[in-house]
Amino acid sequence: MKVSKNIAISDAGLVFNPVTGESFSTNPIGMEIIQLIREGKSNKAISESMLARYTTDHSTFEKDFHDFTEVLRHFNLLEENEEKKA
Repeated sequence: MKVSKNIAISDAGLVFNPVTGESFSTNPIGMEIIQLIREGKSNKAISESMLARYTTDHSTFEKDFHDFTEVLRHFNLLEENEEKKA
C-alpha cells in the first residue's frame, strides 16, 4: 500500500485530499504510521517499529493498524502498490 498521490499531510497531523476537498486530522501515532507507509515500509516493518516504540501487544496493534488503514482506504487516502494489483 502507499499514500495516494496528491494527498497533502502537514506536520501537525492535517491530511488534505485535494481531489475531494476533504480534510482530516490524525494524532502523532497516526502521523508516524502514515510516514512509514510513505517510506514504503511493509506492514511487518511498520508493526515491528511500532511495537518496539510503544507499549502494546501484537494483536492489539494489528487490529488497530488494520482499522486505521481501512479508514484511510475508505477516504481514498491509500492505494495498493501496482505489483499487488497484477
